[in-house]
Amino acid sequence: MPVECTGRQVVITKPLRMLAEEGIERIAKVLGKIISAHVVLTAEKYRQIAEVTVNTRACTFVALCESASSMESALRDALVKAETQATRHKSRLRTRKRQPKQEKLVEEAAVARSGRGSVAESRTASNGATNGKTHTQPALPVTVHSFPAKVPITEPHVVRSLDSVALRPMTLEEAVKEAEFRDRDVFVFRDNEGNVKVLHRKRDGKMELIEAP
Repeated sequence: MPVECTGRQVVITKPLRMLAEEGIERIAKVLGKIISAHVVLTAEKYRQIAEVTVNTRACTFVALCESASSMESALRDALVKAETQATRHKSRLRTRKRQPKQEKLVEEAAVARSGRGSVAESRTASNGATNGKTHTQPALPVTVHSFPAKVPITEPHVVRSLDSVALRPMTLEEAVKEAEFRDRDVFVFRDNEGNVKVLHRKRDGKMELIEAP
């Protein structure tokens, strides 16, 4: 499929374009139909930065990698990262399809409870017919507490993310738009004066601005 390539201080050579098209074709095999794909190559002093954006009907994947050696290395790493994101997304969709619907589980639980209730009522009716008693003893509530023998301790899993960090200074409005575009709950950027600021998406959906002292 055609891939839109943009060079910032970089000349898009034929090998770079072929590498980008081959990587997007691999991602398309994983996701299926792709609406558009955009590759941005940027050279900043001693850094070679490659950004790959793949748009589908359901979601958008953005992979950003940099290299100090060559632009080809940065582009190759970004394509691998985007392909990994696509594979994880496909696996999550398959897992969701295999899970039973919540409505079906609730209905089966209700049928099971009603079946137990009917059996208990039939036993009560049969006991009343043979013994001549019409009342039953009230059930006493029993509280059961269960405590785990050992509390599991989860080890922290730290992953370095470049998608949550802006590579250039930007205004607050630009940072909010960039965080929405990359679908990031935490986004770190610098303003035009060089101050470090953090955008944090709260549970209610509002963006919270944190300024570093």
